[in-house]
Amino acid sequence: MQNQTKLANIQLKSPSDIEKMRVAGRLAAEVLEMIGPFVKPGVTTLELNDRCHDFIVNTQKSESACLYYQVGTEIFPKSICTSVNHVICHGIPDEKKLKSGDIINIDVTVKKEGYHGDTSKMFFVGECAPFAKKLVAVTYECLEKAIKIVKPGTKLGDIGAVIQQHAESQSPRYSVVREYCGHGIGTAFHEESLQILHYGTPGTGIELVPGMTFTIEPMINLGKREIKILPKEVFVHGKVARWSVAVTKDHSLSAQWEHTLLVTETGVEILTLREEERPYFP
Repeated sequence: MQNQTKLANIQLKSPSDIEKMRVAGRLAAEVLEMIGPFVKPGVTTLELNDRCHDFIVNTQKSESACLYYQVGTEIFPKSICTSVNHVICHGIPDEKKLKSGDIINIDVTVKKEGYHGDTSKMFFVGECAPFAKKLVAVTYECLEKAIKIVKPGTKLGDIGAVIQQHAESQSPRYSVVREYCGHGIGTAFHEESLQILHYGTPGTGIELVPGMTFTIEPMINLGKREIKILPKEVFVHGKVARWSVAVTKDHSLSAQWEHTLLVTETGVEILTLREEERPYFP
C-alpha cells in the first residue's frame, strides 16, 4: 500500500509530455556538444557560462533553468554549473582560469516550452593524470551500468546498488556521495516525489513503470564520501544573495555524469543522449 501511495504521487508523462521532453533533452545535449572545444587551459568558467548562455538563449531560443534557480532563500546566479576538481556539484562559474590537469563537470538544464532537459558531462583540461582519468571513466561506467538496468519492474534500490557496487569495487576504493541524488523531472526542474539514490539495496524501493522521467547523476569521490558545504555570496539583480557549493571534505577529486531518462514499455530512452554516446547505447 505504501509503494502504491508513493507511485500515485509521481507524475507519469503522456505522449505529448514525452515529445516535449525529447526536445528539451536534445537541446541540453547540444549545449554540451557545443561547449567541448572551448574547455581548455586559460579559459575561465565564466567564459564557458557566457558561451552556453548565449547558445541556449540566442541559438536554441530556450531558457537556462539554472539561471536564478531558487532553493529556499538561496539563488543560483549563472546559467550552468561548473564543478572543478574537488567541487562535487553546484559550482558557480567565475573568473578563475582553468589549468592543465583540471577535471570539470559542466551541468546544463535547458527549459523549452515549459519542459526540462538536465544533463552533465566531465571534461579534461589539457593533459590529466591517470588517476583523474580513471575516476572520470569509472563514474561514467556507474551511470552506464545504471541506465542499462532501467526498465519496467526495476526497483530504485537496484539502480543505487549497481552504482555503489561498481564504485566501491575499484582499487583504490571510490566512494559514493550520499547527500545528493537523481530526481524526477518534467515541467518541474526537480520533482521531489521521485528521488534516485546512487547507493542502496537491490529489490527495494519504488518499482519503475512506463512514463516515469528522472535523472541519474552519480557523484563519485576518489577519497572519502564526506562532503563540506561552502556558502557563497552571489550577486543577483545587483543584490547579495547566497548559494551553497559542495566540495569533498578531504579535498579529493570528484566526478559526476548525468542523463535525463524515460522509462518506456520495454526499457529506457536517454532523452539527453549525445551523438558521441550512441555506440554505448545502441
